[in-house]
Amino acid sequence: MTNLTVELPPLHPSQKTVFEADYRFKTLACGRRWGKTRLGSLKCVTIGLCGGRAWWVAPSYPMSNVGWRLIKQLAVVIPGTELRQSERSIIFPGGGSVQIKSADKPDSLRGEGLDYLVMDECAFIKEDAWSEALRPALADRKGGALFISTPKGINWFFRIHNSGADDWHHWSFPTSDNPYIDAAEIETAKTSLPERIFRQEFMAEFIDDAGGVFRNVMQCAIAEPQEAAIDGHSYIMGVDWGKHNDFTVLTILDTTGEIPRQAHTDRFNQIDYTLQVGRLKAVFDRFKPFSIIAERNSMGEPLIEQMARDGLPVQAFTTTNATKGQAIEALALAFERQEIGILNDPVTIGELQAYEMERLPSGMLRYNAAAGMHDDTVMSLALAYHGVYAASPAAAGQTVEVDIDIYKSDRQRSRLWQR
Repeated sequence: MTNLTVELPPLHPSQKTVFEADYRFKTLACGRRWGKTRLGSLKCVTIGLCGGRAWWVAPSYPMSNVGWRLIKQLAVVIPGTELRQSERSIIFPGGGSVQIKSADKPDSLRGEGLDYLVMDECAFIKEDAWSEALRPALADRKGGALFISTPKGINWFFRIHNSGADDWHHWSFPTSDNPYIDAAEIETAKTSLPERIFRQEFMAEFIDDAGGVFRNVMQCAIAEPQEAAIDGHSYIMGVDWGKHNDFTVLTILDTTGEIPRQAHTDRFNQIDYTLQVGRLKAVFDRFKPFSIIAERNSMGEPLIEQMARDGLPVQAFTTTNATKGQAIEALALAFERQEIGILNDPVTIGELQAYEMERLPSGMLRYNAAAGMHDDTVMSLALAYHGVYAASPAAAGQTVEVDIDIYKSDRQRSRLWQR
């Protein structure tokens, strides 16, 4: 028999505490970039090296690739290890194994006996995957499990994280607990993100109704409607286009006072594009906004070109997940601080209160209307508010494309093992 000595990468102090704790079931609620994926991948590899069978289970196939990359990075330097790319599994010299699984089809998780299980971002996995498929797989070998996730409201992960059973133990750590994360980065996030998002994503707090994005909506419903421009006031317009199922919404913000206030909104659908531009011109003539921030995507391109030819001060906004996120987060922060006034309009208020966020497999956040609802008034308002700070009267008559990827630095950091 040949003895194999393997030196694994070091853990920071809190990771080491969780790793070495002798409990069968462990839950770990952590802020983003704390290092929970690194911890889980090391645990899987350790089980495999000791001859056990471990699974890494993620909410979806794309999200599972994060763990797969880290586990491969560890395994390829171990002599005698067999890498099976098509199965996304690793066989270690002593016969142990680690396999990557996706929980988007819970029935595919049945049938295997396991020594250990890591459920990555388990707050985003359906509870049935654990209770009906994975928990029974641990029974015959009396296997253990590590549940790692950023919180997502009050769901089943919250319940197991507060379990009082003897063989369970629970930890919560904010992002700042990772000594390799620059404190200035966290402070920037705190000042630029809505409080609810920061508390969930960086402080690892379980926030009730965490899918909601906008707070203090009713407290901000203080603006008075205006039928036309008031002398001495300046205005900006945000435009979200629609035709059939969606609505075109024009939002006018009065930028004159201490905070921007919604002065007018126009919402319509199922009319020809030419008529839409005509209706926009009518609102423009009444308020003479110094800039029109209009979505460029889809049908927006030709409409913006027509507006520019007609001499309107249009600025194009190219909507990507990143640019949309930036605009929505800025608007949410304004509501958080009550630094915007909106009309007491039931459609706008309803869309704002129902607006949701979700985490993508890449780890980025995506903002959308709730199922069965629209978000046209939200986007129109977000574009207008974005324009208050991104546009200026000097830009009149120019078409400017906005395409800012605020997640670039985060993606670059994700390549670094420790972070």
